[in-house]
Amino acid sequence: GGLGKGNLGVLASRKGVGKTACLVHIATDQLFRDKHVIHVSFSAKVDHIISWYEDIFKEIAKKRELEAAVDIHDEIIKNRVIMNFNQQSIETSQILKSINAMIRDGHFAADTVIFDGFEIEKAEDGDLELIKEFAKEGGLEVWFSVSLPEEEPLFNEKGIPPKLESFLENIAVLITLRYSGDHVRFEAVKDHDEPEPVDMHLMLDPKTLLVAQET
Repeated sequence: GGLGKGNLGVLASRKGVGKTACLVHIATDQLFRDKHVIHVSFSAKVDHIISWYEDIFKEIAKKRELEAAVDIHDEIIKNRVIMNFNQQSIETSQILKSINAMIRDGHFAADTVIFDGFEIEKAEDGDLELIKEFAKEGGLEVWFSVSLPEEEPLFNEKGIPPKLESFLENIAVLITLRYSGDHVRFEAVKDHDEPEPVDMHLMLDPKTLLVAQET
């Protein structure tokens, strides 16, 4: 059933494993479904994000042998907006006001908002609740990427990163990415009300950071 409107989802892993690429996969899936996406980046530059969108679209177009791929590309790109903020110099409430202005004043009917590189643990008290309320009011799915520390333990006995335990109440879906052999494996350690972690049967090629079907 996916993340669902009004819910927050998190992709968590160490740096460099492929969180941004996975967020772009999620966004691209939404774009192909004629949905609207706001990709909010907290990196200094967004060039690499645009490159990921282009590379992933080209890969999909090649695998599906899309006819009129250029026309399809130009059409779905109209449904994507990339915004850029410095988390340390702006309050979360102001970020949400800017996103809301894009939706309302910019007449951009967003379905999904991605917070790429937002440092949850450095947010002010109540910020996550504020974002969750924003998602509910706007009927939005909101995805985050979270970088985990290099030191151990990376996950607790339930597969949940200790760094995120205090935030679980506001997170509907928590997916971890970790190396497994020559691929990166996905595991939904929290999937709404599922009592146990769920193997998503997806793997990421660590060289291309593109999703590879599990065999």
